[in-house]
Amino acid sequence: EVQLVESGGGLVQPGGSLRLSCAASGFTFNSAGMSWVRLAPGKGLEWLSTISSGSDFTTYAGSVKGRFTVSRDNAKNMLYLQMNSLKPEDTAMYYCQWGTSRGQGTQVTVAS
Repeated sequence: EVQLVESGGGLVQPGGSLRLSCAASGFTFNSAGMSWVRLAPGKGLEWLSTISSGSDFTTYAGSVKGRFTVSRDNAKNMLYLQMNSLKPEDTAMYYCQWGTSRGQGTQVTVAS
């Protein structure tokens, strides 16, 4: 059974940073491209970033490029999203995704 468990969200002030984590199990993580997506209130699901299985390729949405960094540790079956220079518009539920599978999400709220 595929399991994706996100953590690391919280309340942060504008300009602050958070590091999200995603623990993956139930599939061959070190062969899987992984993504981060988010869902903000009243908006559709937004793709943020994808990383290849070997970390040699990463790509980002324009809204987060230069502020967010995706990484992974295949030895630990972990995916990460370092988020810097956070803005109120980054407020959303954040999910890691493999194919069509997502976890329960972790809430990020950016407010002063």
